[in-house]
Amino acid sequence: MSLIHALVAQGSTILAEHQGGQRDFSQATQTILSKIPPNNSKLTYVWEQYLFHYVSEGGYTYLVMADDSAGRRMPFTFLAELQQKFISFSAASSSSLSTSPAYALQGTFGPVIAQLMNTYNTTPPADELTRAQSELAQVKDIMVQNVEQILSRGERIELLVDKTDNMASQATAFRRGARTVRRGMWWKNTRIMGLSGVVALVFIWIITAQFCGAGLNQCGAKS
Repeated sequence: MSLIHALVAQGSTILAEHQGGQRDFSQATQTILSKIPPNNSKLTYVWEQYLFHYVSEGGYTYLVMADDSAGRRMPFTFLAELQQKFISFSAASSSSLSTSPAYALQGTFGPVIAQLMNTYNTTPPADELTRAQSELAQVKDIMVQNVEQILSRGERIELLVDKTDNMASQATAFRRGARTVRRGMWWKNTRIMGLSGVVALVFIWIITAQFCGAGLNQCGAKS
């Protein structure tokens, strides 16, 4: 199971959530929610072998807890779809969400979170090229922070990876990938050109053979 715990919150108030695992991470998620600034942001917190990814926008926070093996691309794709579903749900809802109490939407939107988590854990959507390009463009907005012993000692949350070093490594990886793609395209074009040349020679030989024979000796004899 890649995605373990997901929720939608207003500020630090959880409106709806779904937990797929047996272990309770409520205190960890509450601690992270209390640290999220009111402005729009995207962030990943690291704790043990788990990653807490969130998107905060328009006063609402969309958070998912995932295994470290899931990386960051798939969880943030999940959060984007979760955000779209919640916006559609809010637009269709007749009640106001401006001052909703805790778990006010658990009965109505909780099943939506559960179904979406199940979809991503069983048959995640295909990794389309356009989606990957969009996420690469947005990676500069994502920082990684470390949460160590937040349940036992309540230590101050510190940066795990310096933003500058993180951006530099991302840029290096992107350039390396771009060089690999260019090299692959060059070899592909070279093979196509070589194949085209061979086909052209075979075609010329076929035309010439119709008049001079397969060994082209008849034309020499005529001359």
